[in-house]
Amino acid sequence: MKRSLLLIFILTLAIQTYSYAHSVTDSAKSLLWRISSKEMNKPSYLFGTMHLICPEDYVWTETMKKCLKATDEVCFEMDMDDPSLLMDIASGMVNYDGKSLKEYFSDSDYHKVARYIADSLHMDIAQFRQMKPAALQTILSIKSVDCDAPVSYENNIMDEAKKLKKDIIGLEEAREQLSLLDNLPADSIIAGLISLIDSNASEKATYKKLAALYKKQDLPALYQLILRSKEQGDNMDAFLDERNQRWISRIVEKMDQCSVFFAVGAGHLWGENGLITLLRKEGYTVKPVR
Repeated sequence: MKRSLLLIFILTLAIQTYSYAHSVTDSAKSLLWRISSKEMNKPSYLFGTMHLICPEDYVWTETMKKCLKATDEVCFEMDMDDPSLLMDIASGMVNYDGKSLKEYFSDSDYHKVARYIADSLHMDIAQFRQMKPAALQTILSIKSVDCDAPVSYENNIMDEAKKLKKDIIGLEEAREQLSLLDNLPADSIIAGLISLIDSNASEKATYKKLAALYKKQDLPALYQLILRSKEQGDNMDAFLDERNQRWISRIVEKMDQCSVFFAVGAGHLWGENGLITLLRKEGYTVKPVR
């Protein structure tokens, strides 16, 4: 799986299971997990999203709605209700060192990217001249979502939370997510971007496989795709494991205050360093909600 496609799965803009072999059963196939402990008056919930998904693959059951309603706050990867969020993200996508987008490419590759943007986005590449290559790669990756009107779990859950008059919070600042893209080597990003354009049909096929597993709520199989991507050279540790480690203390702190419905990318849930395991190591009981 290409890094560009994983960014859709992991960012907002998915075993070496020595301890999981016994757990990869139907009991592990759930997008929603109940978090409880003796010290908690009310349980919290952990829900795995797919940031962009076609409507026919969208999973949102009455049980999920009830669990959301039962909590006091809703927590995303970032505070989706923060009025400054979009401005912070937009600012983080711009290259302020004076280097234009064209300078990162050979002439032939730049013309290839320009044609792709014109054909797929119906825009002139000049509109992206000050954009960082990583930001452009993430935007173009959206074309792998093979339907006319993809939907966003974050937007839909936020709308429902607002109707229920629940506070909306986040696990990290926009700058923390954007720094992940800034730390990627430029030559690796350019290679990934060109590969995305050259193998667009393959990207769409991979996305369909990803979406099908998500619809089945098969977290172990989704995580296997991520592991295979690592084996092919995509180092996703900063996007998954390191963020999970950073988030866990923040999750615990928020649950100490009240009952929370956490909605984060499904790739963060499973695995040796996934949030489910890390919460159990903190002493919480984490069980799938069927």
